[in-house]
Amino acid sequence: MNKPIRVVSVFCLVLFLALLVNATYLMYVRADDLGKDPRNRRIITATFSRERGAILVGKEAIARSVPSNDKYKFQRTYSEPFKYAPITGYFSWFNQTGVERSQNSVLAGDDSRLFVTRLVDLLSNTDPKGGNVQLTVNAAAQDAAWAGLENLPGDAQGAVVALEPTTGRVLAMASTPTFDPNNFASHDFAAVAELGERLNADEREPLINRAIATTLPPGSTFKLVTAAAAIESGDYDADSMVPGGFRFKLPQSSTSIGNHDGGDCGGRRITLTQALQVSCNVTFLTLANELGNEAMADQAEAFGFNSTSLEDLGGQAPSLYPRDMDAPQTAMSGIGQSSVTATPLQMAMVAAAIANDGDVMRPYVVDEVRAPNLSVLDRTDPQSISKAISSTTAEELTKMLVATVETGTATPAQIPGVEVAGKTGTAQSTADRPPYAWFVSFAPANDPKVAVAVLVQSSDTSRDEIAGGLLGGPIAKAIMEAVINQ
Repeated sequence: MNKPIRVVSVFCLVLFLALLVNATYLMYVRADDLGKDPRNRRIITATFSRERGAILVGKEAIARSVPSNDKYKFQRTYSEPFKYAPITGYFSWFNQTGVERSQNSVLAGDDSRLFVTRLVDLLSNTDPKGGNVQLTVNAAAQDAAWAGLENLPGDAQGAVVALEPTTGRVLAMASTPTFDPNNFASHDFAAVAELGERLNADEREPLINRAIATTLPPGSTFKLVTAAAAIESGDYDADSMVPGGFRFKLPQSSTSIGNHDGGDCGGRRITLTQALQVSCNVTFLTLANELGNEAMADQAEAFGFNSTSLEDLGGQAPSLYPRDMDAPQTAMSGIGQSSVTATPLQMAMVAAAIANDGDVMRPYVVDEVRAPNLSVLDRTDPQSISKAISSTTAEELTKMLVATVETGTATPAQIPGVEVAGKTGTAQSTADRPPYAWFVSFAPANDPKVAVAVLVQSSDTSRDEIAGGLLGGPIAKAIMEAVINQ
């Protein structure tokens, strides 16, 4: 064989080997990622032509596929679209979001756990179906959360998260403004593309799940973290005397910070319980300054700050407590200002950890994965991800939070015959807009069944009338009652 022929032969062999390597890489290494890619039109076309599994809350299918009269055979429908959109997301030709995306392999019928089901369908010549996803959501709690946000005055923006403290189950998750996922599931792809462009350009950001993706200063609800750090230091308990008074002078600065109402919190020296009851800025500025950045950051991270924990619903933004804040910034962090930001989910996790003797449970929204015949293929097991505080500290904080609901700033969350623990928060925003209103709580305080965080980012409420208890308290109360009374 002459040299030119040998060169061509070797070249062809190299090309053939490269083709084999690439095919192997795509079929075995990248197969899962490519199959899950929302831009994979082949997968989407196949699932449009297959009966996609249902997303269930209790026994109700809040998302399911029904027969259609076009070439795609099935149409995705959402029975209570606005209420559940932040959780379900949508399934469309162009993209998937929410549970529709995180559980796509199950819903589409491609998950390995459905292998036997697919084999039976093949042997019986039956059209394949997707598996079903059972959510952790409590329908009554979700109804209360959605109604509370809907009843806020004007064109409100806000979010609610409710957790089961002992497990981390998400009992409710609502966000407003929201959207109708039925419109994204349409087979009129031109209309879907136009809708996506319009909603993405909407400055109100209706496609964002504010419960997990919006991070804002948590204001006075962060005083729970500050109080936890103080008690964990061993130098304080609920009855310890702490500084009160009218103002706190920031270290290394000529700036002084007063209390929300301009008062002195009841005196120059007050108990830590009283400081939480009246939400005394001076006290918690002093404590954060005394504890320092490292201790404050350690405590915040123990509750879940600077990380994410929600694994079965995409889009969670990390709540932040920077470790490089200087002394003035650290002091301000004690009242949930400076560079501290949190999602409603994170603040619900703080409340739930206190309710659960200090154990932080991983939040989750998918309770069970089921085959088309509803047999259970997999079930989520509760998982503790950290010990944020000792049970003794949790007990002290609970006592303080109960007092705050009984005679402090959180009285709107009172439930007759039930001991409730709660805390308000009002976080400063920019000079040209009202503050953010927060509320966190759990109940019953002696045997917690539900922990709640409410954020009202904006509403048609005057600056003077905004307070976490006024806006968020009634919403939290309604959710807690919905869970307790079942």
